[in-house]
Amino acid sequence: MPQIELLDQQTIDQIAAGEVVERPASVVKELVENAIDAGADTITVEIRDGGTSLIRVTDNGCGIDQDQIPRAFLRHSTSKIKTAEDLTGVRSLGFRGEALSSISAVSQTELITKPKDKMLGCRYRIEGGVEIGLEEIGAPNGTTILVKNLFYNTPVRKKFLKTAQTEAGYVATLVDHLALSRPDISFRLIIQGTMKRNTSGNGSLKDVIYSIYGREATSNLTELNETTDVISVSGFIGNPALSRGNRTYEVFFVNGRAIESKVLSSAVEEGYKGFLMQHRFPFAILNISLDGKKVDVNVHPRKQELRFSDPMAVHAALTQIIQDALNSQRLIQRVEPGMPEKKTASDTVAAGQVEAAKKVRAPEPFEENRLAKIRESVRKDSPYEKKYPERMHTQVVREESFVQQYQERSRNNHKDTQLTLDTIFSAPAKKQYRIIGQLFDTYWLIEYQDELYMIDQHAAHEKVLFEKTMHSFRERSFHAQQINPPIILQLSVQEYERFWRCHDAFEKLGFEAEACGDQTIAIRARPSDL
Repeated sequence: MPQIELLDQQTIDQIAAGEVVERPASVVKELVENAIDAGADTITVEIRDGGTSLIRVTDNGCGIDQDQIPRAFLRHSTSKIKTAEDLTGVRSLGFRGEALSSISAVSQTELITKPKDKMLGCRYRIEGGVEIGLEEIGAPNGTTILVKNLFYNTPVRKKFLKTAQTEAGYVATLVDHLALSRPDISFRLIIQGTMKRNTSGNGSLKDVIYSIYGREATSNLTELNETTDVISVSGFIGNPALSRGNRTYEVFFVNGRAIESKVLSSAVEEGYKGFLMQHRFPFAILNISLDGKKVDVNVHPRKQELRFSDPMAVHAALTQIIQDALNSQRLIQRVEPGMPEKKTASDTVAAGQVEAAKKVRAPEPFEENRLAKIRESVRKDSPYEKKYPERMHTQVVREESFVQQYQERSRNNHKDTQLTLDTIFSAPAKKQYRIIGQLFDTYWLIEYQDELYMIDQHAAHEKVLFEKTMHSFRERSFHAQQINPPIILQLSVQEYERFWRCHDAFEKLGFEAEACGDQTIAIRARPSDL
């Protein structure tokens, strides 16, 4: 039978570090949160090689007294709480007392600090959890922590890290979120000696959003500042046009802490129902405040998640706030004097209901000329085509492609009665459906058996174009169309890194793009089919 042994302190520290220090971004998070708790209004983060060779965090906070420095690196030592009762309603970002201990256990760490009321500062070095030395030196007010050779004594952990560019992207995203949570603090991010982020710290959340997401996002925002008996919400949400294919633009802060929350994501997305297409996600930068006794932040080793005492109440309150804000907007174009009157969607629906009540006619049987009428209607009347007249010549081609693709893919022995894009134009289904008409110049209305289907014609076109593009990619038959002036895109650090990683594939598809500034690219050509 194996003997039960007590682990040595170094092994204990490395195991504990594994819960807190997952990657370089974890180190940056703990150090920056400590800087915020220290009252800093200027914080600089510098990394090299994705943070594995160097992480430097400098702040102008209160500093640490000399006799307190070694104690700060012990496990479960903290100035944020004193008793278990303090965990209830804790407002500081760091409070577990594990950050410096865990970081120093898996790196070569150096701390330089000076309180404002002291003439000299101190330099403290600790490697792998072992103290190297403590000495007095000249130093500016505040604290600088250098973390070198992360995971140097745990090489297995280092093997699980991603590329330096990817790890740097995680750090950049983290710093962005911290800057969004505290617009009153000036954040600087330096990667490989290049300044990547520099916020003013003037207290304007909108200015921070501009510096991170760019002009387009900032010009499509609605400000929130609402309080209910459950929560208080401030921040910005984006107009429906400002959406993403993932949740990158959903950023939440609860009582000042950046967190991930399925409850909050679900509430925001529920509020946007009816405003966004399926599989699109909204833009939301929200600060949520509630009684500290109604939320538990001590449920995750890295404090990235929390638990609400009444999640359903929080969900309902946030959903209602989002819905009210969206419903109060004029998302339809404003009519100015002298401009032709434009009816709103609700006006169109009401008029259609009255007209339907006056006369009801049987739908025409499907014939080829019926589809031609729809094509002609789309070509002449669609607002999309009016906005982009240069694309009118491609509209009929797209309609033909849509029909042809799904006719070719249909199966003669089709037995499934459920209408799908694969079967809608199949020969067996041809006798069973009727194209009734077109709604809002956007949807085809199709009667099939005992059900009514609405097909978004533009989404269908996009699907066809995607299939054609992938076919060209596989067949290596690419044609590029020049764009003048070029399209300028401002990307996040992660997006920029991903773009260059996939650059060769983009070129094969027919895109021509080049760097034209920090995290900015210029697209000079695109696939001709698009």
